[in-house]
Amino acid sequence: MLRTFTFHLFFYPWTLIASVITLLLSLSGQNRAHYFVRFWGRSCLFFAGLKVQVFGLDNIPKDTPAIYVSNHQSNFDIPIIYTGLPIQFRWMAKQELFRVPFFGQAMKRCGMIPIDRSNRRKTMRSILAAAQRIKNGVSVVIFPEGTRTPDGQLQKFKKGALLIAAKAQVPVIPVAIHGSYHVLPKDRWSVRGGPLKLEFLPPIPTEGLKNSDIDALTDQIHDQIALRLQGATTDV
Repeated sequence: MLRTFTFHLFFYPWTLIASVITLLLSLSGQNRAHYFVRFWGRSCLFFAGLKVQVFGLDNIPKDTPAIYVSNHQSNFDIPIIYTGLPIQFRWMAKQELFRVPFFGQAMKRCGMIPIDRSNRRKTMRSILAAAQRIKNGVSVVIFPEGTRTPDGQLQKFKKGALLIAAKAQVPVIPVAIHGSYHVLPKDRWSVRGGPLKLEFLPPIPTEGLKNSDIDALTDQIHDQIALRLQGATTDV
């Protein structure tokens, strides 16, 4: 109970303040704003009394941007990735989040990429915008489940989300987040303690990847993440 009270007491006002600070920092560049948002992510875990272990940092490409494809268990997933992924990156996020006062403006100023899923044409525009951003040297993180899991199980991936890989032709890094569903399931208010783990799996090359290969790539990434979530041994 104390954990939940402490987290919510600090999280909401701090997130509002952080959004304003991020907006101001973005005036001097998106990269500088990103460093501050990483601090916001670490502080969110601190307020909740949580720590995350990170594995597979050697799988993060050092000389090329990449697409990071992660499962989505909880609202803590975003702070977890900010805490554990030590590079500049941008999110692909649903259009609705960009309408939230201050928070949405901060997302836009930081270079986040909105996904408009109202129709196929607008979705494709979002994918092309993300691919161009990657070609310009910035990595992108996506949650291909589209929303948080309702039951803790890995949901089916939206195959259109990975069209970005065919357009960008950069490595895809599967990402497994462990434990965040236990800490804060969807539609629950109380925050529980527990171990958190962020795991970066070996990169999947995409040179020569075509649109017709997307279904197989999507299934491959889904299966790799599912295997890790089922308790496969991690090489530390």
